[in-house]
Amino acid sequence: MTLPIVVTGTDTGIGKTIFAAGLVNRLDGVYWKPIQSGIADETDSQTVTHLASLSPDRLLPEAWRLNAPLSPHRAAELHGVEIDADMLELPVTKRPLVIEGAGGLMVPVNRHTLYIDVFARWSAPTVLCARTELGTINHTLLSIEALRRRSIPLLGVAFIGEEHGDTQSTIAEMGQVRVLGRLPHLNPLNPDTLSAAMCACFDPRDFSR
Repeated sequence: MTLPIVVTGTDTGIGKTIFAAGLVNRLDGVYWKPIQSGIADETDSQTVTHLASLSPDRLLPEAWRLNAPLSPHRAAELHGVEIDADMLELPVTKRPLVIEGAGGLMVPVNRHTLYIDVFARWSAPTVLCARTELGTINHTLLSIEALRRRSIPLLGVAFIGEEHGDTQSTIAEMGQVRVLGRLPHLNPLNPDTLSAAMCACFDPRDFSR
C-alpha cells in the first residue's frame, strides 16, 4: 500500500482538477474523486482521464455522482438523499492514490460534515492548491490555519497561475509552508503540455512524507 495524497484548494475554479491530472500522471498514480456533483458536462474524472492519459485501471469510480452542479450537500438533497460521510473510506491501491476534493476545505458534504472533517479523519498527506492572483494571500493563509488546527498533514502549497513572486514568498513565510511549485496557465492545455509543465515545475520526491 502506498500513501494517498489529498488535493484540495482554497476555492473553486482555481485549476485544482488540472493540477490533480498532472500530479497523477507525474506520480504514475491512480485518481479518485469521491463525490462528483454536476454530471451533465464533462466530469472531473473525465477531465483527468483525458489530461493524464489514464488507462481504466488508474481511475476509481466516484462514491457519489449527483446531477446538480452545486455543493455536494445540496446536490444530494435535490437528488433525495444524504451523503453518509462516515462511509467515505480511502481505497487501498498499489499505485499512489491522488484524491481530489470539491472546491475549498469548508464545502459541506452534508448538513453536519465539511470536507475538511473527512480529510481530518483520513489524516492523509494533503496538497493545498492556490491561485496566484489578488486575494490569494488571505484565502491561502486561512486554509493553512484550518488544516493545521485539525492536525491534517500539509505537504505544501501548489500555486496555479502566472508568477507573482512577492505573493508566493509572503504565503511561504507567513504560513511557514513549503512551496511545492507553480503550474502556469497552459495554452494550449493538453496531455503533452501538462506533462511537460509538471516535469519542469514539480519534483515527485516532494509528494512523499
